[in-house]
Amino acid sequence: MLAGIEAGGTKMVCAVAEHPAHIRERIEIPTTSPEETFAHIQDFFADQKNIRSIGIAAFGPVDTDRRSKTYGDVLNTPKPGWSGASWVRAMAAYTTPFAIESDVSGACLAEYIYGAGRHQKTLAYVTVGTGIGAGIVHEGRVRTGTGHYEMGHIPVRRDPYDKYGGHCPFHADCLEGLASGPAIDARWGGPLSEMGEGEIALEAGYLSQLALTLILTHMPGRIIFGGGVMKTPGLIDAIREQTADRLAGYVTRGDLSGDLSEYIVPPALGDDAGISGALLLAQQAARDATDR
Repeated sequence: MLAGIEAGGTKMVCAVAEHPAHIRERIEIPTTSPEETFAHIQDFFADQKNIRSIGIAAFGPVDTDRRSKTYGDVLNTPKPGWSGASWVRAMAAYTTPFAIESDVSGACLAEYIYGAGRHQKTLAYVTVGTGIGAGIVHEGRVRTGTGHYEMGHIPVRRDPYDKYGGHCPFHADCLEGLASGPAIDARWGGPLSEMGEGEIALEAGYLSQLALTLILTHMPGRIIFGGGVMKTPGLIDAIREQTADRLAGYVTRGDLSGDLSEYIVPPALGDDAGISGALLLAQQAARDATDR
């Protein structure tokens, strides 16, 4: 059995499956304190038999470098009480192969295998919600450096009419500080779905800068934009339009031409992307252990 955990800041989804595409059993657990949340996760998996590997797609930042002494630890997060929490220690009862990546990287992997990223050599996935994150999958593997990417915190060129100071506790007016769900609520007093065309255009302007950065640094075959904020009607169209304007005809190969409707797309797997990605990570961990 493969064991997967989609570790979100609001809830955790735990599942077991013989194959990532065929979940046998799953539960949802509220994300409270690490101690309470880990205890519920351990109780669920204690009732499962023959777990051969574990995959975790976790909110971050989280240490994903296997060479690090803090591998599997949650790093400096604004989520109260979670900095320093260890997924490795939480799952120490199992001596099975183990893999952990960021939640957006897990979703990207699932979309690459089963969803809107199929048939692409390189896929980028952006989530816009409580935070902003981006993951890259290249030829079936999550790409990282010394850790997972933190593209939600890139500096962006501010709109001259935007006087909001920013919401990020670390960088104030980085991309996440200006365009995440909490930043939208703090700036305008409600969700983007209740705002007008001007507010949507401002949000799209910031997110198109991330799209441009992804294109110029990774040249993905497609970019998926998901997350709660992206459910706002008209937002993805505005991102496409402003990304095309920012490209200014510099890159036109493949789907990077025209209105970008085949290039910047919504997710195909919906709410199943994260847990499917976690199970795929478990499957890869089992295969890697066998190859070693």
